[in-house]
Amino acid sequence: MSKFFTLSAYQTTAEQFFEKILGMRADLVLDIRLKNESQLCGFTKKGDLAYFVPQICHAAYIHDRFFAPDPDLLDRYIKHWIQWEQYAEEYRAAMEDKDAARYYKTHYRDYSCVGLLGTATAKRRSHSEVLSDLLQEKTE
Repeated sequence: MSKFFTLSAYQTTAEQFFEKILGMRADLVLDIRLKNESQLCGFTKKGDLAYFVPQICHAAYIHDRFFAPDPDLLDRYIKHWIQWEQYAEEYRAAMEDKDAARYYKTHYRDYSCVGLLGTATAKRRSHSEVLSDLLQEKTE
């Protein structure tokens, strides 16, 4: 059974980001962001994390868009057309429809501590919270 925690690099330093991974003793950083290659990602661009996470944290790094939110749903949330509660409800329903827990078990069951990398900011919550709760409930 895996333990889950959420990660976001927005409004944080590289030191804080990597120290959290080390402190949690993660063996996998699962990047569930829809987009992870723009300059806005800073030190958390896909190519950079594929190097930094194993080198600094001795953990695996995988980007898996299976868990990313639907672009339209994310856009409605980012543009404030829907509130967090509706976004979280719709994202969770989508993950349940896709049988995300089964997918997780099939692909990642051998990892004991997984950091779910999302896009939380001081003003915006992330789907990684919802996924963490869902997987904790469904993979026990």
